Amino acid sequence: MSRPKRRFKSYRLQGDYEKPWLSDPKLKRTRRNTWVMIGFTVLGLAAAAVYCVFEVRSKLDMPLCLILDDDFRTLNTDVWSHEVQLDGFGTGSFDWTTTDPRNVYVDESGLHIVPTLTNETTDITNDMIYNGYTLNLTKAGGDGSCTGTKATSCAIRSNSTTGSMIPPVRSARLSTKGKKAIRYGRVEVVAKLPKGDWLWPAIWMMPEKSVYGEWPRSGEIDIMESRGNDFTYPQGGRDVYSGALHWGPSPKSDSYWRTTGVASFKRKDFSQDFHVFGLEWSEKYLYFYVDTRLTQVLYVSFSADDVFWNRGKFEGKSDNLTLYDNPWKTSNSTTGSAPFDQEFFLILNVAVGSRNGWFLDDVGGKPWLDSATNAPWTFYSNADKWLPTWGAGDERGMTVKSVRMWQQGACGSGSDL
Repeated sequence: MSRPKRRFKSYRLQGDYEKPWLSDPKLKRTRRNTWVMIGFTVLGLAAAAVYCVFEVRSKLDMPLCLILDDDFRTLNTDVWSHEVQLDGFGTGSFDWTTTDPRNVYVDESGLHIVPTLTNETTDITNDMIYNGYTLNLTKAGGDGSCTGTKATSCAIRSNSTTGSMIPPVRSARLSTKGKKAIRYGRVEVVAKLPKGDWLWPAIWMMPEKSVYGEWPRSGEIDIMESRGNDFTYPQGGRDVYSGALHWGPSPKSDSYWRTTGVASFKRKDFSQDFHVFGLEWSEKYLYFYVDTRLTQVLYVSFSADDVFWNRGKFEGKSDNLTLYDNPWKTSNSTTGSAPFDQEFFLILNVAVGSRNGWFLDDVGGKPWLDSATNAPWTFYSNADKWLPTWGAGDERGMTVKSVRMWQQGACGSGSDL
């Protein structure tokens, strides 16, 4: 057992003795300077805090009208529509979005968007997935639910020779298109992200009308995009998410990298708890935040002197020997906000994999190459590696507790919900 430490006591210094250093003017100056520095530090921190609060409030406070307040007691079809397609909506993902209640459902926890294996939730076997089976979502007597406008979005035939394959995973995608949209305002989605390799959850917005042309000419607002991989994934797994704007005169010129921000955790991830994924949007800025309006993820200001055409430095550049034209020159915006000066609707989805670079080739054990004809084959052939990483039950999906959307401006005399 250790003995308690005793305070040192000198036997040479007995009684009163001189302490000349106490009267040294240098010590007094040192003490005074120390207290002055402490005072200025405290005042500086206080001033910085006050400035941050009022600076953020000055940018974010605006009259708002609540147009959507959904806590998902049910799936309200007056607000939400299923988007059903086979082709990954242009991203090359390996999932087929459905209306199946095993892929999208509501319970006491909220809305769940959960990916499942095709061979476990349909009569389509693995042999059919690989060869000789035709899946047609518009065929009479079939699902009949395809919302795509292209033939490839609604029908596919598996062929082991060409590499064509029935999507091996099914998931879901919901949107408020044609039902709830805003032009400036605020969006807050309270959600918990999925757990599992190669899962791609997203909360994002697209324009109601492509006023300036096809993507990305009319813009895209990504409030939250993440990856379900764990924290060891080099690109950042479910401990990281990004917010971004997509814009440009052509897909090749998409300048999202100029307008992207990232939020991350060090000791936990976004699949463990619910978080608020927020967006504030006015004719002067777009502001992304997480959990609180004081926690900035991305801030993009608009300026009539620095319109997006100039920001992207597109003047004089070309695609296939054709000079880019300015798609936003017809905008009536006086603040340089085009293409983000139109109405946008909200999308919630969980994709699986992709062939558009969201998961980089040869990074983190990715089992396919984006450009390979057999990409879905090699992805699905490695199910024994990625499927065990998926969470149990709805943990492999995104759970949304609530969605709120506000339109900028005062509410009318009647109900705006």
